[in-house]
Amino acid sequence: MAKLALNKSSLNREGKRLQTFRQFLPALDLKRKQLLSARLDTRRRLQANEVALQALHQQVERQLLMLADTDVPVEGLIRIRELEIGKRNLVGVELPQLQQLELEYTSYSRLMLPHWVDPLLEMQEQAVRLEVDIKLDLLSLQRLEQAIQKTTQRLNLFDKVLIPKTESNIRRIRIALSDAERAGVVRAKLAKSKHRSLA
Repeated sequence: MAKLALNKSSLNREGKRLQTFRQFLPALDLKRKQLLSARLDTRRRLQANEVALQALHQQVERQLLMLADTDVPVEGLIRIRELEIGKRNLVGVELPQLQQLELEYTSYSRLMLPHWVDPLLEMQEQAVRLEVDIKLDLLSLQRLEQAIQKTTQRLNLFDKVLIPKTESNIRRIRIALSDAERAGVVRAKLAKSKHRSLA
């Protein structure tokens, strides 16, 4: 690192740096707060979706005991036809957002399969939608955690390193300039008294 010059131009430069750092600090803090709020909302949504999915599984277990009959082919009756994931920007962080989810049912004979297949497919559709939402929430949480960590590191860098270092530099320069000014006054007085004694 370059040695700190103890002069007025260096004092001006350090003063401008300090002003810039202090302008960035509130913006970084606001960004961190917004990210923390988004993380909390995402966690709540994730928890609600997980509870809903668990409740759906329990509902299937209670209402559709007939699923134990392995002779009824229910596999592959529903599939994702189209899944489109977009992005939304939250203070510079790209988060995934569900744009479109279309499911399609495999054609099946309603006369060949038991009556409980229709409610099963409706519950499977709900489960698929919940699972997609859960995966997107988990991905959002991961990205938010990374962004919060990065923003907190930057905030700490400004707050605990750069601003105190710059303030310390300004103090050192001011002390050096004050000492130099005092020394100049003393030299001037000595020179004046010497000049008088010679005259």
